[in-house]
Amino acid sequence: MIAVASLGSSCKKNNDDNPQSTDTVMKDVPYASISSLQKMDVYLPATRNTTDTKIIVFIHGGGWNAGDKTDFDEAINTMWPSLKEYAIFNINYRLADGGANANPAQINDVTAAIDFITAKADEYKINTNAIGLVGASAGAHLALLKAYKLNTNNKIKAVIDLFGPTDLTWMYNNHPLPMYAQPQIANFIGGTPATKPAAYAEASPLNYVSATSPATQIFHGTADPVVPISESQRLNTKLQTFGVTHEYITYAGEQHGWAGANLTDTYTKAGAFVKLYVK
Repeated sequence: MIAVASLGSSCKKNNDDNPQSTDTVMKDVPYASISSLQKMDVYLPATRNTTDTKIIVFIHGGGWNAGDKTDFDEAINTMWPSLKEYAIFNINYRLADGGANANPAQINDVTAAIDFITAKADEYKINTNAIGLVGASAGAHLALLKAYKLNTNNKIKAVIDLFGPTDLTWMYNNHPLPMYAQPQIANFIGGTPATKPAAYAEASPLNYVSATSPATQIFHGTADPVVPISESQRLNTKLQTFGVTHEYITYAGEQHGWAGANLTDTYTKAGAFVKLYVK
């Protein structure tokens, strides 16, 4: 993960007599009822309306079977002050257990969360026709899959990919640390490429890149031992082939996440990319 920190438990609520006098932060808002994990944190700027206030959705990583939305608290706390024309939604999703919660539960939850946000457009005073997705690791995989495969209404205008898997079949068969990677991927899909080849292909964002894919920003450390940088290199090449607007940023020597100056650089570049394309 890029960083983990707590935003704190306090939150500002709107005053009923002046409904847009302060920012509104609501924690653990349910977006579905199958699992207690189907919750999101909601960040609504004080000055918002259904025309100018666009959407950013954050999706945490953790190998599809771990992690939590709080992993993105520092990123949101750092970035939101300069992105107050956006409402932010930081989501949890069901974690893969190799059984009932295996794929496609996770991507279904991403879709359910976005459907919930869309249904709240008037209540939250937001423009749900302009959505940006930000994901890290497994969350980046889900963000890419949603943006490329399931963006049928073209409301997703940009996706920011922090070292996400893009081709699960290749990653299962070619990962330099198969004893680490293969059990996690098989747990997520519910089988191996030999037993579920179609499921692997259908869950690989690389297979859904097209000329109409939304603007994409990729970040990856060159020494990543968890998600090989080749996953991002191949995505970069395919985006180039289809003429998709994109940026590909690498950090020499960084592994599966980073801190310090490179993290500050990531926040700056990601914020600029959102402002440029989610509008």
